[in-house]
Amino acid sequence: MKTKYPPIEPYRTGFLEVGSGHRIYWEESGNPQGMPALFLHGGPGSGTDPGHRSYFDSKKYRIVLFDQRGCGKSTPHASLVDNTTWHLVADIEKLRALLKIDTWLVFGGSWGSTIALAYAESHPKQVQALIVRGIFLGRKKEIDWFYQHGAHAIFADEWEKYIDPISPQERGDMVKAYYRHLTSEDPAIRKRASYAWSAWEGANLKLIFDPVFFQQFTEDYRAEALTRIECHYFLNQCFFKTNNWLIENVGQIRKIPAVIIHGRYDMICPFETAWELHKAWPEAEFEIIRDAGHAASEPGITDALVRATDRF
Repeated sequence: MKTKYPPIEPYRTGFLEVGSGHRIYWEESGNPQGMPALFLHGGPGSGTDPGHRSYFDSKKYRIVLFDQRGCGKSTPHASLVDNTTWHLVADIEKLRALLKIDTWLVFGGSWGSTIALAYAESHPKQVQALIVRGIFLGRKKEIDWFYQHGAHAIFADEWEKYIDPISPQERGDMVKAYYRHLTSEDPAIRKRASYAWSAWEGANLKLIFDPVFFQQFTEDYRAEALTRIECHYFLNQCFFKTNNWLIENVGQIRKIPAVIIHGRYDMICPFETAWELHKAWPEAEFEIIRDAGHAASEPGITDALVRATDRF
C-alpha cells in the first residue's frame, strides 16, 4: 500500500493580489522542471498544510499549493467579501499566469473536488489531468444531507451537540440559522457556533474517530475561517447557476484523463454523489475505497491518491 512521500519545504512562496483586498498565499515545491500540479484544498476555508505537498513525488512534480480567499495564510482572514466559486476559479487562472504554467494536473478533495471540476469545466485546455476525491458537487441535497437531515441518523450523539447552539425555532434551516450566528456582532456567539459547526464536521471526517485530528480541526483560528466561509458558500448553493451545474457541464472535461476516488463510508459527502458523477462521466477511472470515510489521510484513500499521482 502506498503512503505519502517524505515532507519537503517550498522553494518559492508569495502573495497574489486578486482584488477586493484579497491577497492569496501561494507556494511551489518539488522539481521546478517537473510536471506542474495544482493542489486544491477543501472546506471551503480550511487552507493548506505542509502535508499536502507529500501526495506528489517531489522529483517528478512542480507542486503548487495556495490558500483560497479568506483562509490559511491568505488575507483578510475569514473574509466573505467577493468570496465565491467563480472568484476562486479566476484566482486559479491568475496564479497559473503568474507562474507561467501552460497546463497542469489539478488535484482536489472534498470542496477541492468541487473547485477542481468548476475550474476544469471553465478552462479545459489548461488541465492536463484531474484527480478528485471525496466528491462534493455543491447541490442542495448534499448540503441538506450533512447539515439538515441524513447524517444525523448515524451520528445522533454528535448531532445533538451540533444543533445545541441553535434554538428549536430556527432548526428548520440549520445553514441559515448558523449563518446568522457565525456573522453575529457578538464574538461569544460566533465562537460557540464556530466550534459546534467544526466539531460536527471533525467528528464525521474519518471512519475511525481520530482525537488528534479532531483537535486540530476545531482550533479557533482555523475553525473561524472554515465555518464562516463554508456556511457562506452553502447558504448560496456554492454560487452555481443551477443545482446540478457540474454534472450538466461534464461534457467539457470528457477528454481529460481523470481519476475519481471516494470512500464507501463517507458521511460528509455521501457515496451517491460520486456514483452519480461516475455515471455522468464514465470516461474517468472510478475507485471505491471500501474501508474509508471522507479524509484523504485515511490509508486506503492516501494509497489511491499517491498511486494516481505516480501514474500521471
